[in-house]
Amino acid sequence: MTSETGPTANNDSRPSRRAVATLFAGALAFQTSPVVARAPARSPVDIDIQVRSITAFDPNAPSRRKFGSLNFRGGLVLTSAFQQFGGISAIRVGADGAQFIALSDHGWWLKGRIDYDGERPARVSDAMMAPILGPDGQPLADHGWYDTESIAEDGGTLYVGIERVNQIVRFDYGKDGLMARGHPIAVPPSIRSLPRNESLEALVFVPRGQVLGGTLIALSERGLDRMGNLRAFLLGGPSPGAFTVKRTGTFDITDAALLPSGDLLILERSFSWTNGLFVRIRRVAINDVKPGAVVDGPVLLEADLAYEIDNMEGLSVHRAGDGTTVLTLISDDNFSILQRTLLLQFALEQ
Repeated sequence: MTSETGPTANNDSRPSRRAVATLFAGALAFQTSPVVARAPARSPVDIDIQVRSITAFDPNAPSRRKFGSLNFRGGLVLTSAFQQFGGISAIRVGADGAQFIALSDHGWWLKGRIDYDGERPARVSDAMMAPILGPDGQPLADHGWYDTESIAEDGGTLYVGIERVNQIVRFDYGKDGLMARGHPIAVPPSIRSLPRNESLEALVFVPRGQVLGGTLIALSERGLDRMGNLRAFLLGGPSPGAFTVKRTGTFDITDAALLPSGDLLILERSFSWTNGLFVRIRRVAINDVKPGAVVDGPVLLEADLAYEIDNMEGLSVHRAGDGTTVLTLISDDNFSILQRTLLLQFALEQ
């Protein structure tokens, strides 16, 4: 269920730049030694998500819709009284643009439906949460497998990247839904050796029949090679191996998704005390992604705290009924009262 709790979000409803910077820095420090509460295995729980609409991505220019290569369609501030709601680190929106599956970095699934007024996201309904289960049917977090940061989808199969332990877990979601048990898959030693808390942050499964079809692409948040670029991996598929993403400035990877054309979109974040918080989306040609390559691509969007952003960690792509390519972004609020869970949607200009 979803209920509307207030008018359009504006500058007055947003935390200050200093407050967000302080909480964001504190969250990063906290991540080095988090305390994750034990969650009993149980059936999914229906939850109520309240929303507040965001009609302007730039509060100082409410009529502006175009930002880089993207057109803003609308957004929501999401809140819930359910204790485990928050910390959303990844999302996959279905082909219908409505059904979605997301996860929190504390090891919980979030499932629901985005409802629209025209092309604008208006509500989240049919929301449910459940702990992500391991092969023994107990929550992964109980075994220290938390920091669930990324999702890839191959039909009814989901792959989840767990940053803290440099592991990927496979779920038969199409059969068992939120009660599916995760089974670790084999990963190369180069993934196992990624730095703690800066490892698997994005997963993308390339559909069969496309370039790199059948490949699971795994990207690290800040696993750097000797040249300072971001390490990434091709698992399975026609040409398994490793490649890197050119790192510019202080941007780190937070998620990735495929366009209908097959090109790779990479969501990135930069934070510093002097410059503040930035988010960016780059487009990488899929033909450039191959073992040994250093890939780069044009920036589609870059925004700072003057815009309606927070700690954006999830990115998904779907095609609307009229053929428009729609990007959905979601933020990780770090379970902080001074940060927000934002769901934003943009249309890509072709």
